[in-house]
Amino acid sequence: MSSAPPSPAVPPARHVHKFGGSSVADAVRYRAVPPLIDDGAQARMVVVSAMQGVTDALVALAAAARGREALEPAWSTLSQRHLDVAAELDPSGQQGLAPALRQELTELKAQLDRLAAGHWNEEQAERIAAALPGLGEVLSSHLLHATLGGDAAGWTRLDARDVLVVHPGEMGVGVDWDASRARLADWRARHPGERIVVTGFVARDAQGEATTLGRNGSDYSAAIFAHLFDADALTIWTDVDGVLSADPRLVPDAVCLPAMSYAEACELAYFGAKVLHPQTLAPVQQRGIPLRIRNARNPDAPGTLITPQPSVDGAPVKGLSLVHDLAVLELVGNGMVGVPGTAERLFGALRGAGVSVTMISQGSSEHSICCVVRADQAQRGRAAIVAAFADAMADGQAQEVSVTPDVCVLAAVGDGMVGTPGVAARLLGGLAQARVNVRAIAQGAGERNISVAIGARDATRALRAAHSAFWLSPQCVSVGLIGPGKVGRALLAQLADAQPRLSSEHHPDSKLELRLRAIADSRRMQLTPKAMAPQGAVEALAEGEALDLARFAAHVRAEHLPHALIVDCSGSDAVAAYYPQWLEAGIHVVTPNKQAGAGPLPRYEAIRAASRNGGAKFRYEATVGAGLPVIQTLRSLLDTGDELTEVEGILSGTLAWLFNRYDGSAAFSELVREAHRLGYTEPDPRDDLSGTDVARKLVILAREAGRALSLEQVEVESLVPEALRTVSKDEFMARLSELDAPLKQRFDEARAAGLGLRYLARLDRDGRASVGVVSPPPGHAALHGALTDNLIQFRTRRYADNPLVVQGPGAGPDVTAAGVFGDILSIAQTLGARA
Repeated sequence: MSSAPPSPAVPPARHVHKFGGSSVADAVRYRAVPPLIDDGAQARMVVVSAMQGVTDALVALAAAARGREALEPAWSTLSQRHLDVAAELDPSGQQGLAPALRQELTELKAQLDRLAAGHWNEEQAERIAAALPGLGEVLSSHLLHATLGGDAAGWTRLDARDVLVVHPGEMGVGVDWDASRARLADWRARHPGERIVVTGFVARDAQGEATTLGRNGSDYSAAIFAHLFDADALTIWTDVDGVLSADPRLVPDAVCLPAMSYAEACELAYFGAKVLHPQTLAPVQQRGIPLRIRNARNPDAPGTLITPQPSVDGAPVKGLSLVHDLAVLELVGNGMVGVPGTAERLFGALRGAGVSVTMISQGSSEHSICCVVRADQAQRGRAAIVAAFADAMADGQAQEVSVTPDVCVLAAVGDGMVGTPGVAARLLGGLAQARVNVRAIAQGAGERNISVAIGARDATRALRAAHSAFWLSPQCVSVGLIGPGKVGRALLAQLADAQPRLSSEHHPDSKLELRLRAIADSRRMQLTPKAMAPQGAVEALAEGEALDLARFAAHVRAEHLPHALIVDCSGSDAVAAYYPQWLEAGIHVVTPNKQAGAGPLPRYEAIRAASRNGGAKFRYEATVGAGLPVIQTLRSLLDTGDELTEVEGILSGTLAWLFNRYDGSAAFSELVREAHRLGYTEPDPRDDLSGTDVARKLVILAREAGRALSLEQVEVESLVPEALRTVSKDEFMARLSELDAPLKQRFDEARAAGLGLRYLARLDRDGRASVGVVSPPPGHAALHGALTDNLIQFRTRRYADNPLVVQGPGAGPDVTAAGVFGDILSIAQTLGARA
């Protein structure tokens, strides 16, 4: 039996790793490198940057030397920093790290001294000064080589200046690939190992002079060597988790992108994304080498993988970038319509003036052409266009060349935009909601990029709004809670329980995302840029700032989030006074606070008008009946054409419990004390016994039915004797028995007539409103309530003989909070959420 042919040999894996300055900032970070590159690859190359801050220090030293300024103490600080790290990494001195560093530092100092002494002509000095900043990478390569074990561990150090040959080009520094490959082959013949530490950033030009690849050129070096070494993968280790959807300093909601294509990465790099240098991708793109961005300080994060293939999962837009310090140049002319070569003439003039064009936009009418250029080149560009079109302007065919300063370009990039309808609508809709004006817009035929020119002062707001349009649910609501008392805390608990369901059980375009971004009590407030966990929100108040309701509302009404809502659980009349301006600003308001619905009629009418004008919803179901659908039921009757004639019922859970229990066998005052112990009353029971709270609820119902009723018009019977209304709470509780005799007499009279006592609210067909103790006729629904039940019966044209009754628990933090939460969800449904 013949044996099977051997499997073809698997080529050895070649991985290139690059570490940025923040990843080798000190000895601790150097020591973190070995496990990060221990990935099983048979051949490994590590490209290293200068230690964090060293390049800037060398630039400053070179400038000081050319200006004949003192080099100390900056030089001592720089050199000692490297020697101190060397002492930590090679304490025994066995690897000879310190002597190697001292030699490099001595040569570096000698160049600085000769530069300061003026030993070179201006051209030579310029060249030397330009090359000096790259020596930080040379120093760093010695440190990393020692950290990895040096020659004894099979690691070889490659000075890129011995291999890499570059030349200047219009698009930046270019690589002489043939010369570089030949030099690398020669170097490898002398150093056959498969573990190499390489200096980033540095190279030589065709004349053999040392040079650099420009700022951020270490990434470019890594890509070049990945190309030269035929690598299977390139990993760039930095201090962020990967490529983010937007600048996290401006957009708190920015997310790390798991994958993207070369094309997407190129677009983002061009438009200013900080993670990648614009030239970095070209060498790996030529060979299809996958590139991963990872965080050296958070190696458990998977990072962002950049590959040749489009990745269209998730949002159609992968990233958003801003380009700052721009201006709009616009050529306007009636005589340009249909004239061939106009655009060529304009852009030829700009090229001749050395003006770089970031973005171009032209309307189909050809009446004008505008382009976005660097702000510092705008006037030079305008002069060039004026000169190029001087004859056309003299003939009246071109009218004006204008410059609009203080412009930014916002770019939206993503492979998923290709062939996807509505992407531009989402972008422009988000900007419109944030009230950002678009000066110009451009989209390439490839549909991978949409760019808009906007005012610089709108840049951050525009970026946040655009990000929200693509990464947040259209039903994302910024929420602020005022009054974390019993009801407020219960609401926070319910919100915490509901969040997983609300965020996971819905389609992405219809899920409800409630972001608690602000919380306040009567003295303090806590504002957060993203969202706080409901479970810890109350505790977060301890670290808050002084209450400022205007700033609180402005924070909740974040222009980059689709919707805003304030929940007022405070019971404060001062807070209710803010409702009109909040609603006018488009902030929805939900509350169990009766001060608004039953407060001064002009303010109530202002609240209603503000809701109409601002398009924001005002919901207050929990002001009457806690979690019972009282207002919802009444609203449904009226909206369907019914007509309210009478309202009657028990509108206080406390008074319901007292009169359901009161049968003459125990004093009424004893029942009040028991209710107080059980927590059924307010801290001061007079707040319940006075009947004012019941009267407020009746006013709210009357106004909901269109009656212009004020609290002063309600006839209120207080159960508190006049002599006890102004005394202290403690004295009132001590003299509570003074309530007993009047109520006992009322009870005995009712019982003698075969009736009972209840505390009822009533609005009759003539508009007369009253609350107080009455003896309902036998069979009245109020006589059959249970414990703290509220009971409201509506008589309408449809329910004339047999009233519609709403009955159930009408008190308690949990049911009241449920009523508030129900209002929040009803607003969410009007926004399109499947709540």
